[in-house]
Amino acid sequence: MSKLPEIDLTAIPESQREAVSALLRAHGDLMIEAAGLKVETKDLKAETLGLKAETADLKDIIERLEHLVSELNRVVHGKRSEKLTEDERQLAFEDLTIAVAEAEEQQSQKMPDTDKPKQKRVVRRNNRGNLPKNLPRIEQIIEPDSLVCPCGCGQMHKIGEDRTERLDIVPAQLRVIVTIRPKYACRACSDGVTQAPAPASLIEGGLPTEGSIAHVVVSKYADHLPLYRQSQILARSGIELHRSTLADWVGVASFHLAPVVDRLAEHIKKSTKLFMDETRAPVLDPGKGRTKTGYLWALARDDRAWCGEEPPGVVFFYAPNRKGENAEAFLHGFDGILQLDGYTGYDRLTRLGRKGGKPIRVAHCWAHSRRKLKEIFDKNKSEIAAEGLRRIAKIYKVEADIRGIEPGQRLSARQARSAPLVADFGEWLEAQRMRVSSKSRLGENLNYIHNHWQGMQVFLEDGRVEMDSNNVENLIRPITLNRKNALFAGHDEGGKAWGRLASLIETCKINGIEPHAYLKATLEKIAKGHPQSQIDELLPWNFKPSS
Repeated sequence: MSKLPEIDLTAIPESQREAVSALLRAHGDLMIEAAGLKVETKDLKAETLGLKAETADLKDIIERLEHLVSELNRVVHGKRSEKLTEDERQLAFEDLTIAVAEAEEQQSQKMPDTDKPKQKRVVRRNNRGNLPKNLPRIEQIIEPDSLVCPCGCGQMHKIGEDRTERLDIVPAQLRVIVTIRPKYACRACSDGVTQAPAPASLIEGGLPTEGSIAHVVVSKYADHLPLYRQSQILARSGIELHRSTLADWVGVASFHLAPVVDRLAEHIKKSTKLFMDETRAPVLDPGKGRTKTGYLWALARDDRAWCGEEPPGVVFFYAPNRKGENAEAFLHGFDGILQLDGYTGYDRLTRLGRKGGKPIRVAHCWAHSRRKLKEIFDKNKSEIAAEGLRRIAKIYKVEADIRGIEPGQRLSARQARSAPLVADFGEWLEAQRMRVSSKSRLGENLNYIHNHWQGMQVFLEDGRVEMDSNNVENLIRPITLNRKNALFAGHDEGGKAWGRLASLIETCKINGIEPHAYLKATLEKIAKGHPQSQIDELLPWNFKPSS
């Protein structure tokens, strides 16, 4: 809109001046309004550009989230997931979940304030409200700046409150326990001095409390922190403790806890049904300057699936090799049913000349047979392997339905529902063995199942027996984690200590007992001279934490 030329109102007749003035005022208002519209248009353009930029950012975030979800699905369901160990899959989950949380936070920061309350952060809040009741609560009361009513009618009164709980973590607190024992003497005579005796300790005159020793043991065997890393962590707090010093503490604990582990083994071997498995435990061979392969053999009792009365437990025995004679020695005195994988070293346990007891009845593992078929299916999509997997899945479906009921009912359900499925599988197995070359990989795996077929049917005759030995395999997994972190035990004796302390820690875990509290209390009782005749009180499942 062009600007009007300056007009001299005195040159206009008086009768028309008011109309011209009104016209000029209207024109001026229009000019001002037009200028305002130009400013608003510029602001709208800038705002539009900003929204376009934010939209582009949000689009990038959404694409990233979709990519991360795709990666999570691939870890869970993709072909490569079968090649990953459980620990590797968990590591992938952790890193991908961190990335998802980062992307969500970025998205939250990009959203307008009015939209933020609508965002549901399920991943972040899935544990809210589940904080243990026994954790100490530190209350922070936040009052308004003023309690005077805005209308001026006086003080406001409290009608309620909102409470939120957040988890706070304080790093491990190191402290020094100073024990002071005053000495007293009589001023009137010189008959002697009286003083309270020094409190008992596991390492007489040593630096650590029993709680410190328990912490080092749990960190090494439950949290898989090698001693040199623990030494580095302590150094950050100004405590210089060489790994050899920590190793001395662990060795002392292992020695004093040995009778407890021996009693644990005796108790477990009195059972009528157990699981057994073995896993590698690399051990340094000082004479050759390299590692050799030792083994930790796990003997476990877990009757929770059929509501057994005996508490679950596991004992790890170390041996320098994988020979079946080690299993025979460890099982001395046990005459029940043993659930195993297909390792041939266990065959000697079923012979009439077995040392240490009667021939053991072996129940073989369906999960191992399933893995044999899964291996073939993943490699070449064999229809025979796929059919075998489908048949096994039907039998496992029955097991899922009857888990947690008493043995008699389990046995009845198996005879009615599982036995026909197993019989059909056996006929199918023999038919496929006739079709497939025994020299092929599929033929070898079918023969593996055939060779263990008798042991795989034991679960149909006893409601206490499981279809597989997954219970003991799950107990061995922490040993594998410790092996990865520590690389090897320093000596055969270190392998024995490894098995001994892992036995107590894993038994604590499967009984819902906090390992540090148990070990601290147990070491304190041993230091005070706990009687050998009452050693059963020191077994993990008999531990009662103090208030």
